[in-house]
Amino acid sequence: ANSPVLIPSKAMIGDTARKQNTVIATLFTFPFSSFSNHDCMVLITFGFALGADFFVSFCFVLLGVLLMQKPHFPYFANLNMGKREAKKSKQKENPPLLFNLAEIQNECTKKFKIKPDETLDVIQNLYEKKLVTYPRTDARVLSTAVAKEISKNLNGLMRGYKDEEVQNLLKKMVDEKYSTNLLKTKYVNDSKITDHYAIIPTGQGFENYDKLPDLQKNIYKLIVRRFLAIFYPPAEYNKVNVVVDVENETFIASGKVCISQGYLEVLRPQNKAKKSTSNAQNVENNSESSKESEDGIENNLEVFKSLKKGQEIKTKNFEIKDAETSPPNRYNSGSIILAMENAGKLIEDEELREQIKGAGIGTSATRAEIMKKLEKIKYIEINSKTQIITPTLKGETIYDIVNRSMPDMLNPKLTASWEKGLDMVAKKEIKPEEFTVKLEKYIHSKIDKLVVRM
Repeated sequence: ANSPVLIPSKAMIGDTARKQNTVIATLFTFPFSSFSNHDCMVLITFGFALGADFFVSFCFVLLGVLLMQKPHFPYFANLNMGKREAKKSKQKENPPLLFNLAEIQNECTKKFKIKPDETLDVIQNLYEKKLVTYPRTDARVLSTAVAKEISKNLNGLMRGYKDEEVQNLLKKMVDEKYSTNLLKTKYVNDSKITDHYAIIPTGQGFENYDKLPDLQKNIYKLIVRRFLAIFYPPAEYNKVNVVVDVENETFIASGKVCISQGYLEVLRPQNKAKKSTSNAQNVENNSESSKESEDGIENNLEVFKSLKKGQEIKTKNFEIKDAETSPPNRYNSGSIILAMENAGKLIEDEELREQIKGAGIGTSATRAEIMKKLEKIKYIEINSKTQIITPTLKGETIYDIVNRSMPDMLNPKLTASWEKGLDMVAKKEIKPEEFTVKLEKYIHSKIDKLVVRM
């Protein structure tokens, strides 16, 4: 069980869990301020953070527009803000790459609260029913050969997939004359494909579709939506950045609003696709409806656009809000798969990092089984409802023992160095015997340190 693949995986979970218990919360104090422009009052904030190391940071965040009739805290009303500059720009956001196994396992854990091995079982069944392409892949792009024939997949979906939402999306592609030529896009790259290309619908196998359970139908639709999204145009945003002077201090406010959904129409439910985003999107006024919130942020941008350089803005009020920093989120059974795939980022040595870059810890075919084994041998527990992973007492004990005796076993660098050795053997750069000798020498050196000589 204590392999260079299993132990680093357990270590990643253990490290995150310990940060949950040991990170000291830092208290933030946010003085909220609002200023008026015509009929709107814009709520903004700047604040500071005092922690054990007396770290001080300032932020000035645009929170939203509130329609208010009377100003509050008039005592502060004489403090003015002068606008120094504003930058207006348009942003485009392209559709994401296609699903590989790790990506869809993570997505299914979030949406359906199922384990990665369950996701793999479902997609394997869809593959055997000829509905999707081969599931055990690390690639998120298509090959040139597949891209040239991609209209067959689309035509198959139009003829055979009787889902109303998907049919409407396909109809819009035809009506709007969206291009299906992917050859010169980021979604086609032969150099990023090893054995198999990304997971996409085949446009076939619909004689087996009606008999599928609901979960499998939902996962199939997830794959179809991600596939169709790459043919849709980018989402477009209006963005405004404003620099403001307050009592000889400089602060920045920014916000953006979606003006064209583009591919978001495919990937997000209708009620979410229209939502605007800002750098304080999680701070909402619960008393307002979602429509008012959306209209508010659009008004927000209109307010900032109307301001001129050097213009003074009248402050209406200040309020105080306290908040705390929080430790990193625990892994769930889906996010750990992505973390394992990208474990090479934790390696400082560039050559070794490149060696593990394409594989990470384990492979697309084995990562779910690694998690399953860690749970089976009771090193970790996975909450069946939330899929949150927690190390057990047994797992923590193993972690401590390995960390004190052979800490390099916890580091993806070891996996990378062994992968590099095997790669050199495959390329006949070294003889198998040479690699075996070095491996045995390493193992003996570690064992010798643990054995007590009598």
